[in-house]
Amino acid sequence: MGGRRTTAGGGSGGRRAAPGRRRAATGRRRKPGQSRGGRPDSGIPGVVAGARRQLRRLRPAYPRPGRSGWRRWIPSWRQWLGAFLYVLLGLTGSVAIAYAATDIPDDLNSFATQQDNVYYWSDGTVMARTGWVIRQEIPLDKVPPKVRGAVLAAENASFYSDSGVSPTGFLRAATAAVTGGETQGGSTITQQYVKNVYLSQDRTFSRKFTEALLAVKLDNHTSKDRIFQDYLNTSWFGRGTYGIQRASHAYYGKDVSRLNPSEGAFLASLLKGAGLYDPALGKENRARAVERWNWILDRMVETGHLTRAERATYKKFPEPTKPGSGGTTPGAQTGYLVELAKRHAIEAGHIKTADYDLGGYQIRTTFDRKRTKALTAAVRKVDKDFDAERRPDTDKHARIGAASVGPDGRLLAVYGGHDFLKQGFNQSNATTIPAGSVFTPFVYAAALEDGVQRTREGGRTPVSPTSVYDGDDRIAVRTPEGPYWDRSGKVVKGRNEGGRDWGKVTLRQAVADSVNTPMLQLGLDVGLDRVEKYALRAGLLESSLGERVPTFALGENSTPSAIRMAGAYQTFAAGGMHTDPYSVRSITRAGDAVPLVGPKPSRAVSEKTARAVTDALRTTMTEGSAKAAGGAHAGAVGKTGTTTANTAGWFVGGTEDETTAVVVYRMSLKDLVPLPLEGLGGGAPGTLGSERAVGLWADYIKAVK
Repeated sequence: MGGRRTTAGGGSGGRRAAPGRRRAATGRRRKPGQSRGGRPDSGIPGVVAGARRQLRRLRPAYPRPGRSGWRRWIPSWRQWLGAFLYVLLGLTGSVAIAYAATDIPDDLNSFATQQDNVYYWSDGTVMARTGWVIRQEIPLDKVPPKVRGAVLAAENASFYSDSGVSPTGFLRAATAAVTGGETQGGSTITQQYVKNVYLSQDRTFSRKFTEALLAVKLDNHTSKDRIFQDYLNTSWFGRGTYGIQRASHAYYGKDVSRLNPSEGAFLASLLKGAGLYDPALGKENRARAVERWNWILDRMVETGHLTRAERATYKKFPEPTKPGSGGTTPGAQTGYLVELAKRHAIEAGHIKTADYDLGGYQIRTTFDRKRTKALTAAVRKVDKDFDAERRPDTDKHARIGAASVGPDGRLLAVYGGHDFLKQGFNQSNATTIPAGSVFTPFVYAAALEDGVQRTREGGRTPVSPTSVYDGDDRIAVRTPEGPYWDRSGKVVKGRNEGGRDWGKVTLRQAVADSVNTPMLQLGLDVGLDRVEKYALRAGLLESSLGERVPTFALGENSTPSAIRMAGAYQTFAAGGMHTDPYSVRSITRAGDAVPLVGPKPSRAVSEKTARAVTDALRTTMTEGSAKAAGGAHAGAVGKTGTTTANTAGWFVGGTEDETTAVVVYRMSLKDLVPLPLEGLGGGAPGTLGSERAVGLWADYIKAVK
């Protein structure tokens, strides 16, 4: 027996049965490719089973037999190899599963889709921008090739040939994320874009791993040009800007399409850390910026984006402009301009409000910076006289609206209120103030065009500027049937300012001296429907015109805005051709023009009538109700306007360059009821609001000569 024990299987003390004996015990031998159950191995399960068998062969018994002591616990090379293969297989499978399960998100970070809208003055300088993200998209082909080359040289020279990730860079960054070490570079442009628009800026291994998976998947599903374009449009460049287009404006005050390679190299340096390379933030920053700018230009030679000869031409660092030149948030007066331009852009450009709010539009307005400043200063000079605390009964709710329109309908300047951020109500565009006698030139024009009809059966009789009417105060208004009776049973009588009797006056003098009674009668003689027709042709809105009763001829129940009144008077200066006021010259988005349906000029009155009205308005400035402002500009024309209840004071004046309407009034924004102007600003009894409007216009015109 020899002390040796036998097992139930006949094996000796602890030794395993030989393979051949085990097969004999089962009574059958498996064929190649057959599983233990006798079914053929096929497909992936067969491959996995084969891999397992190979791994079992590489996995000897453990602890190791035939060794004693601590040596039994030291793995053999086969065990090391087996463990490595197990880990490799596990990692490969995990990555494959993670890649398959990872989808490119549909939603980008909010700042990656949001853009700002930029508004420009008529001279091309930035007026304002709207939107909480300073970003503007630009197509890749609008970025100069050498500027693109600067970014590639600085960030990822192999971008167009790599798979979307840098293995060495990933390992460095992952190590830093796990150990908490210093942030490492080396991410590809694709990885940086993924981080910018899909992920957070957290330095964790899981975020870095997800970034790599998304980068590879994005690289497989999106063209390199599209990735590069989106990267340039979403990257942070400092000074509050995202995207190379807004960065170009923030640092150099121009579109990216106008950048040279040297300027492009500086912008590319900002991608490494705008806070470290903006020269405006200190001498150390400037030194770093110059050093990296030089390195990028040298690198561009190495990558083939610059020749040595071209590189030699860029020796001087392209100093960027000071911060703050890239635009401002709309406030004070610019807010009113922006709102007018936005409304016009949406309507004329047929842009959906939702699309406009997403941003990315460049709106070039018609507003003149110098004129806007001068008009604001002129208003503020008059406004200083108003003191609502000392004189609440006469000065509370005092307001001024003003607008200046160019010969072709361009809005040159408006005054909308003290501060847009505190009051969005635009006083230059308000349709709540009676026009008063500033409306009478439309009655005059209608009479010159269509003549008058004084009897029911008779035909129409032509009139001229020299036609004579009764200018006395309290003259009864007559129809072909007799005096005109109002609804209360009283005969309607005209009233002149101050109750003055003018006697017999010509129509030309009635307009120039703002004599009401002749114009009231002329309105009925012409026909109030015809007066309305010519007022509409001149550009007043139908919604602002009142009921056709006798006082309609004096503008008592019509409420056009200062903008529309200026545009209507400009019709006479333009020889009878009217163009609706507009505030936007052009719109672009992502470098492409947005089609605009601009206003087209139309014939409102004949050229002869326009000349006659203009002549009467010129007489106003030399001999009539506005002669105090006649010296402000040689050859100027104008018309004062008051209401019977003295609730508004108007003046519309024009030169060869523009027509400007000014209205002074009092009104609470709660009920929109006009209040009397008597005593406004501490003025003497009888002082008209139109006198303040005339003085305001004169100050404005002198400033813009």
